[in-house]
Amino acid sequence: MKHIAIVMAAGSGKRMGGDIPKQFLLIRNKPVLYYTLKTLEESFIDEIILVTRHEDISYCEDEIVKRFGFKKVKKTVPGGAERYLSVYEGLKSVEETDSYIYIQDGARPLLTEDILLRVKESVEKYDATVTAVESKDTVKIADDNGFVADTPLRKKVWNAQTPQAFLYKVIKAVYDKLIEEEETGKTFNITDDSQVCELFSKTGVYITKGDYNNIKITTESDLATVEKILENL
Repeated sequence: MKHIAIVMAAGSGKRMGGDIPKQFLLIRNKPVLYYTLKTLEESFIDEIILVTRHEDISYCEDEIVKRFGFKKVKKTVPGGAERYLSVYEGLKSVEETDSYIYIQDGARPLLTEDILLRVKESVEKYDATVTAVESKDTVKIADDNGFVADTPLRKKVWNAQTPQAFLYKVIKAVYDKLIEEEETGKTFNITDDSQVCELFSKTGVYITKGDYNNIKITTESDLATVEKILENL
């Protein structure tokens, strides 16, 4: 069984408010995406599929993959209009279907081998797993009018991260089903990959403990936080 990482780097950077996608912003003179790929390159992962915007393919291949010598990046494919559609493009490009798939945000530069090893153990045992950390805060569920509708038990609330890993035949089947359902006119608010598995599969998604440092860069302050963490490593 091969272990294949699909790295999502197709974001446009709109939420950061700048022209440069967050995965290409620099930390210590290296793009955010470099750190994600470096950890995967140095791990047990056999192959990396990089998904990015069509207009960023040349940049990724020349200025990141070739420049830093990432040998495990076997292909770079164009993504879709939404993140889940980009994931689907990555899944369709997988040639080794007898494999485990690790779907990783390119804008999570503090991924570690320890996290990857825990995810590997979980996916080999359960066929589907999401990396997550226990919520430090009490979570409120709001109604349509902005009032509190419910307060779930904090000990049962987890904040999802990546990687999220799946047996290939499990994740490909549920994504096929999602696309099929959308073609009939149905709409789904998809925010992560384990959600697709929850919707269209009876395979339970196991929670693998992540790391509070494994943050996704979405704001300027996140960049500063990552830089500070890297200084202390």
